[in-house]
Amino acid sequence: MIRYTLACERQHSFESWFQNSAAYDKQAKRGLVTCPVCNSSKVEKAIMAPRLARADVPEPPPPIPAPPAATTPAPQAKTPVAIMSSQERELRQKLKELRDHVTKNANYVGPKFPEEARKIHYGETEHRSIYGEASPDEAKALHEEGIEFHPLPILPDDQN
Repeated sequence: MIRYTLACERQHSFESWFQNSAAYDKQAKRGLVTCPVCNSSKVEKAIMAPRLARADVPEPPPPIPAPPAATTPAPQAKTPVAIMSSQERELRQKLKELRDHVTKNANYVGPKFPEEARKIHYGETEHRSIYGEASPDEAKALHEEGIEFHPLPILPDDQN
């Protein structure tokens, strides 16, 4: 992930995270990167100082914010938001439908997923659709054995 400081044509400055620089370029070219203040899609990277981590020096802890003055009202908590294209909304809906279909029509086996998947793959039990949990190491082992499985998509809404 990479964080860029960006500025729109009206000089509004803001930050945004991207998977990599190519992802920023692709989104900016399609007009998907917009200013949160004026909604302009004419956005460019602003000059910013690089943040380099040194292995020999521990990173200092973030500064402790000063307590608000008694006369200052408490700030409202902000909710993260995203502007999605209609294609992104449609993809999100399809992923939700896929997850709902699997959870409705498959047997939940919980942490026994790797064990049950092996039994089904090797014909020790009758074939059926299952879902459950597996650690990254367990998933890697299943893959190396040639056992076909797919992770269920988890959307941000699922975490609320």
